[in-house]
This record gives sequence, C-alpha cells and structure tokens, in this order.
Amino acid sequence: MFRVIDPRRAGDLEVVGLGGDLSVGSLLWAYRRGIFPWPTPGYPLLWFCPPRRAILDFAHLHVPRRLARLRRRAPLTFTIDRAFPQVIAACRQAPRPGQNGTWITPGLLRAYVAFHEAGHAHSVEAWDEDGALVGGLYGVSVDGCFAGESMFHRAPNASKLALLHLIDHLRARGLDWLDIQMMTPHMAALGATEIPRDEFLDRLDATCARGLTLFD
Repeated sequence: MFRVIDPRRAGDLEVVGLGGDLSVGSLLWAYRRGIFPWPTPGYPLLWFCPPRRAILDFAHLHVPRRLARLRRRAPLTFTIDRAFPQVIAACRQAPRPGQNGTWITPGLLRAYVAFHEAGHAHSVEAWDEDGALVGGLYGVSVDGCFAGESMFHRAPNASKLALLHLIDHLRARGLDWLDIQMMTPHMAALGATEIPRDEFLDRLDATCARGLTLFD
C-alpha cells in the first residue's frame, strides 16, 4: 500500500500520495477516502485530493433548453456497462484541448478494466441508429458514491446526453450528487460547483453511510 497524507491535514496540497500501484485493493482504499490517481509523465504514481473539489449537486442541475430539446429528439440509445473497455479506450483516444496526450495511460486503462470487472467501475454508452458507439463516459462507484472520470463523443452532444442518462439512473437509486473531481466549462454550465475539501469529505462519508446500491 502506498503512503499518503491524511487529506484533512493536507493544507493547500493537491498531491496527497506517491507511489504504490493501481490494484483493485489500492483503488478501493483510495476512493473510499476521496483520493484518485492521476499518472504524470516523469513521476511515480501520484494520488490527488484537491483543496477545492468539483461536484454536481442534482438539485442544482441546469439543463439548457437546447440540450433538453435534443434529448427528446436525439436518435440515440443508452446503456450501462455494455461496453466498458471500449468506452475507456475511446476516452483515452479523445483529444483534450490544451493537453499533450492523455492521463489515461495503458496501465491505468488495464487497472480500471479490472476495477470494472470487480464491480466498482461503470460505463454509460450512447449508440446511434446503426448500432455504433458514438459517446459515453465511465466512473467509479464505491460504497454508494459515484465519481465521474472521463467522457468522449463521436457525435455532437452524445457524451452530454450520456451524462444525463447517468444522472437519471443515480437519482432513481437515491443518490443526489456526484463527484466530478476537477471543474470543466461543460460541467460548470450544467450547474457544478467547487466546495472545500473538508466539506467534500464530510459529504462523502455521509453518503457512504447511507449504504446505497447504485448498480446491480
């Protein structure tokens, strides 16, 4: 097991752990404490718990009218956990403006496929009328909490609509928020906010204590 700083005592640090591995046990231990890995070239494996955490509270979800209309009309079909390896591979290949390469290394991809096979990582897929995978996302579900990891699209708005499908699913299972880790313009437009790390950890602990079952 890697060594970490207690996130509640990490001050302004974003990196709270160094080294270790991406085994199912390590990932499970980390996510239960609000910590996630982010491989960085030239460094040992880094583990993050930022001082400001981005979350999406479903009570504050804002769906723009254009996206709501598209959702009613889009000829897409959504599934859960039908194609996890394909989704994470597509996320790895998706271009990231302002970034060279991707943080989804081959090792991380293999680790999250194993995490999925262990029942802790899940995908949402968007399929077009021809049965092609045109968008989706994946994330981690541990102890009744959900952390979104990455999205991709090959058709306009497919990943956004997949996210709305996920939110509907999580709401139906009793969850009222999700961890998005780092803020993006897209998530901010949907109503995401940043909260202090201690507030996030309190919310994580309280939600875990509810014992929700988010996926069968």
